[in-house]
Amino acid sequence: MANREYELAPGNWDRGGATILPEGVNFCVFSRFAEGLELLLFHGPGDREPFQVVRLEKRVNRTFFFWHVLVKGLPSGTYYCWRAFGEEGAEQLGCRFDPTKALLDPWATTVDDRLWRREAASGPGDNVAACLRGQVVADDYDWEGDEPIRVPLQDAVIYELHVGGFTRHPSSAVAHPGTFEALIEKIPYLQELGITHVELMPVMAFDAQDVPPATAALGLENYWGYSTHSFYAPHPGYAVDAAGARDELRDMVKALHRAGIGVILDVVFNHTAEGDEDGPTINFKGLGNEIFYHLDPEERSVYRDYTGCGNTVNANHPLVTRFLIDCLQYWVREMHVDGFRFDLASALARGEDGEPQYHAPFLWTTELSPILGRAHIIAEAW
Repeated sequence: MANREYELAPGNWDRGGATILPEGVNFCVFSRFAEGLELLLFHGPGDREPFQVVRLEKRVNRTFFFWHVLVKGLPSGTYYCWRAFGEEGAEQLGCRFDPTKALLDPWATTVDDRLWRREAASGPGDNVAACLRGQVVADDYDWEGDEPIRVPLQDAVIYELHVGGFTRHPSSAVAHPGTFEALIEKIPYLQELGITHVELMPVMAFDAQDVPPATAALGLENYWGYSTHSFYAPHPGYAVDAAGARDELRDMVKALHRAGIGVILDVVFNHTAEGDEDGPTINFKGLGNEIFYHLDPEERSVYRDYTGCGNTVNANHPLVTRFLIDCLQYWVREMHVDGFRFDLASALARGEDGEPQYHAPFLWTTELSPILGRAHIIAEAW
């Protein structure tokens, strides 16, 4: 594909992520203390250098704390990531800007991890050739009249399963073991069990490389998926075609609904794959570390770890609450899931000072959302 420079316009801030519009693609992310951002565009998932770098300026491309740009005529299928440059002294506020790190869009709905190397995002140096990337994907899915499964929670019979492992053994006799597509083939078996719902262990995109060094040395990966980095995107490893992961998950949900089986997601909103101060910079650290995570008030470079996983999501900061609620509503509205089980839900009740709140904004907003009102909400207290 021949390289070309796409024309630009300021864009808008009304929706995070990459949004396809008639005139092009609008990109938008949040970063309060950034001095400037760069949008890197790639033709394919294996490209190690961008074909165009778009520099965003405060006076043109920033509204409130959102950064935005419209790339005119940019085609669906384009891959992208970000770089962020911090204001002077921003590290004293808890920011971790590092312009050598390529950042994944937190709102990305399709993610590619084929080049990803966790160590390159953790150590010094540029990691653009080994980063996670979002993909611009058109959304024209046909739900064919699909409706949620309306079974009261007290009458539910829930079967918890792991998408990657449920069909991995050869005895499953499926075409593509360990995928959303394979799970569709096993629906007759699930019906025989008499269940009303499946509860899927994490299917939001996670870092399979997030394991201790000794574990990695054995050639083992993070199997269970409790290391999310992209809350809007299905895990590409569970798709036959990573670029089609979103629609493959939808196909699975639609097929399960047709069989009378609801879908509940195990959601990990308490921590992310970025870990502590020695962990990789993937997205949130590089754009809004000071608001997305609980930090030590005396030493802002240190993470408060209430999860045992290196960091804790600051779920009741106003922006983070909005981000997470929008995410849940997206999965109900656009992906047709029937409910959520929150891993370590007690972390979601902590205020910005780390103390438990009786009226935690995230929890109350979940309860008061009309879109989430019909969804099953299950909390793991831990």
